[in-house]
Amino acid sequence: MPSISHVFSADGALAKAIKGFVPRDAQTQMAEAVQSALDKKHCLIVEAGTGTGKTFAYLAPALKAKGKAIISTGTKNLQEQLYHRDLPLVKKALGSVRKTALLKGRSNYLCVHRLAQHGGNSTLLEKDILNQLSAVKTWSTTTKSGDMGELKTLPEDAKVLPLVTSTVDNCLGRDCPDYEDCYLVKARRKALDADVIVVNHHLFFADMALKDTGFGELIPEADAVIFDEAHQIPDIASDYFGEALSTRQIHDMAKDITLLFRTVLKDAGQLDKTADKCRIVAADLRLLFPETPQRGNWVEAMQREDVQGQVNRLADALGVLHEVCKLHIGRDKDLDNLYERVVEAREQLDAFRNTEQQGVSLWYETTHRHMVLHLTPLSIAAKFRRFISDPPRGWVFTSATLMVDEGFEHFQRRMGLEEATTLGLDSPFDYQQQAILCVPRYLPEPNSFKMRETLLDTAKTLIKASRGRCFLLFTSHAMLRQTAASLETQIDNPLLVQGTTTKQALLAEYLATENAVLMGTGAFWEGVDVRGSDLVCVMIDKLPFASPDDPLLQARIEDVKKRGANPFAAIQIPQAVITLKQGAGRLIRDPNDKGVLVICDNRLVTKPYAKTFLASLPDMRRTRSLDEVAAFLTDIE
Repeated sequence: MPSISHVFSADGALAKAIKGFVPRDAQTQMAEAVQSALDKKHCLIVEAGTGTGKTFAYLAPALKAKGKAIISTGTKNLQEQLYHRDLPLVKKALGSVRKTALLKGRSNYLCVHRLAQHGGNSTLLEKDILNQLSAVKTWSTTTKSGDMGELKTLPEDAKVLPLVTSTVDNCLGRDCPDYEDCYLVKARRKALDADVIVVNHHLFFADMALKDTGFGELIPEADAVIFDEAHQIPDIASDYFGEALSTRQIHDMAKDITLLFRTVLKDAGQLDKTADKCRIVAADLRLLFPETPQRGNWVEAMQREDVQGQVNRLADALGVLHEVCKLHIGRDKDLDNLYERVVEAREQLDAFRNTEQQGVSLWYETTHRHMVLHLTPLSIAAKFRRFISDPPRGWVFTSATLMVDEGFEHFQRRMGLEEATTLGLDSPFDYQQQAILCVPRYLPEPNSFKMRETLLDTAKTLIKASRGRCFLLFTSHAMLRQTAASLETQIDNPLLVQGTTTKQALLAEYLATENAVLMGTGAFWEGVDVRGSDLVCVMIDKLPFASPDDPLLQARIEDVKKRGANPFAAIQIPQAVITLKQGAGRLIRDPNDKGVLVICDNRLVTKPYAKTFLASLPDMRRTRSLDEVAAFLTDIE
């Protein structure tokens, strides 16, 4: 059997099967390190710069290894790309016969039972939902996978989706009359039968934290786990190791009880009344907070008499609902499940009434209509360390952005991976020739009023010189909206602004319009791959420090202070560095790309920590002159 390094050589399997494949030292080095981690069942962390070819570098060893491998990536889109494009390519090149499967979270699969429940109950639904429901019913007669992603006519946030998919709360599991026909069960079985399974981080941690009742068997079977886009894991894992209770959960529970009352338990009027009372009390709790969505400290909120009183009323209302549900236990499987949901909601609410807990952050966030209470552990390191040590298996964590100040300590400390082998691989691109980094001269302070005008002028200069073809990335929605509103009247280029439609639709339109300008916040800082002269300029409004009033960040800062360390150096700088690296990574995606990265933040020149940021960015030519930038952009065809 050829060695892994031979697979990546000039006359190896990949070069023979894939047109234009060129051996890259960094890619071969990573593949050897991944194979070693899988063979020896140890833990490897790899930062692989853009253009290294990290996907092939972990797919080939995973396909060549024995046993079952789980590959987890950051988003559903990356998951689809990996499964439908990259995996078949490498599999074919290696002549591998290993079985592969794609597994998404439960909300992506049609729930046959819930679709049947909404069969004849049109009185509960609005007209647009009814139209969507009939589209789902038509599609349900022909689908093989039950994957809602097949239904291209439905918008991503279609209101019908929660009605025809299941949640951990409302799934009946093995008690469901449609269990054998369940698409989620079939997808799980296929995954359990496969050798290589592609999942996403949310699904992996739901499974790991056993938050997906009745389906916790996926990870125990795996001999190898590979995380791509691993920089996202600390935050995602923290969410799953915590608790969350939302008013939407209570609202949905009440709606499901009403549906049961109207269809199956028509004599249980008391049940419907007590459920509705819970819904009203939960909605009134949301009304005690400002209309505009916000995040805040729950411990502080609970010091308000009105909030505390309303939470107590909600606890009482759930208590009454609990007693009424108890009277009907055994009459209907769906009601038995609802009883369990009421019990769990009461337990969760009790956790949020106890504001004295240590080692966790209690915080809330509001949307326009709902409110979510969060209990998040301040550190997952100890828990995760235990999880990866037993049973022994190969673990690989990789991303283009894991290192800060040329080291992995920040990521290792957050994840409890101090013992892991680490490997840093530079991008093969010639950044000195391909790119310029500019921090313009005469910038006002980042938060000063003058900054708006400066950003606007800089954006106009760059758009003109690059003839569109640029991304303007912002650290806040407010600055994005202000700049977009001003630019609209001052430039002729088509402006594509995040929030006006889906991310995928915006990207497709950007690629189809040759002089377009795309304006985005967080969503466009990562996971976007635009190659060639379609993108020649990325402007970033300022260093992406997390909002200081974020309650979870505040709790982590307090925790670090208690341990006598410096929270700015330990938390805020490393996180901002990784986010900035992600944003900068949008620019050069190919050996022939050329472009300019403009960061409008004078702290990159004036502050001592600037060197940490600059050392973490690719080695581009540097300038402070926008004229030099404009000249460089004008020359790019």
